[in-house]
Amino acid sequence: MRAVVQRVSTAQVEVDQQTTGAIAEGLLVLLGVHRADTEKDLTWMVEKIQHLRIFEDDQGLMNRSLTDIKGELLVVSQFTLYGDCRKGRRPSWNEAAPPELARSLYDQFIDCCRLRNIPVQAGVFQAMMQVSLTNSGPVTILLDSHKTF
Repeated sequence: MRAVVQRVSTAQVEVDQQTTGAIAEGLLVLLGVHRADTEKDLTWMVEKIQHLRIFEDDQGLMNRSLTDIKGELLVVSQFTLYGDCRKGRRPSWNEAAPPELARSLYDQFIDCCRLRNIPVQAGVFQAMMQVSLTNSGPVTILLDSHKTF
């Protein structure tokens, strides 16, 4: 499982000119699912994102997590995180999970965050979405449950 995690002061996602999710201070998570991902990857990713210390404390140091600041989460499915561009000019999507597995783990990711009392908004799986955000910092973190980077 891969995620691009952006610390935001605001973010929103629209489908067909309708807002499907919007947050104030928190994290925008672009989430991609690998074809070999399991619930172990899901649990690792939720835990990592919930407790990433990338929000500033009173001294201006990044020591606070999403939970510490009572921030919100906006989750957007993004299979293109598994685009392999090492050969040729057209990305290969061979490593991305098939839609059934990806949808299941994406939905479970959102449910797991909600069970941890994290306020979650989301995009629409497999929809053409417009995502807008104000990146705070800017702070952008790349995560991979297979630890390839």
